[in-house]
Amino acid sequence: MWYLFGAILVAAWLGQGTVYLLANKKWANNLMILLSIASLYALFKILTAQLDPSLMIGEGHTGAELSGHAIITDGVRVLTPFFNIYGTATLVGGAGYSAWIFWRKRILLHRTFGNILIATGALLPAFGGIFSRLEFPGALYLGEFFGVILLFFGFQRAVTPLAEKAIKTEIKS
Repeated sequence: MWYLFGAILVAAWLGQGTVYLLANKKWANNLMILLSIASLYALFKILTAQLDPSLMIGEGHTGAELSGHAIITDGVRVLTPFFNIYGTATLVGGAGYSAWIFWRKRILLHRTFGNILIATGALLPAFGGIFSRLEFPGALYLGEFFGVILLFFGFQRAVTPLAEKAIKTEIKS
């Protein structure tokens, strides 16, 4: 279940939320249908995956691979890039686009910085996953850890209104 929700679905569904925030409703709904069908297919592949418990003993960097042997069948592992690229592109792209709009219009500038933190926070687990596949021990966990921190602070910065004094200063400049 971790592989389904953690490795495959989480990024894609976070990205889908961004699509609903920024794209027109027809596009968002069509992408939601495609993502739902793909998610059901991923669920089917996970439920029918062949596992070899004897390969779970040893040293490994993520639990997805141990000692160079795949614990879970390749039919499942091949799905992760598609879901993660979609999720990362939509989440990072949406946050970057939002930061650009706020900066360009010079309104709610605290949201510019918040969205930059969100975009960076979304990139860190993606890079951690890439480095993990290249067998850098701990890269995924560090990427996820620092990514969650940046996502949290980015969200907090984006939704926290500026103090009245800061708003007056912003208007004067």
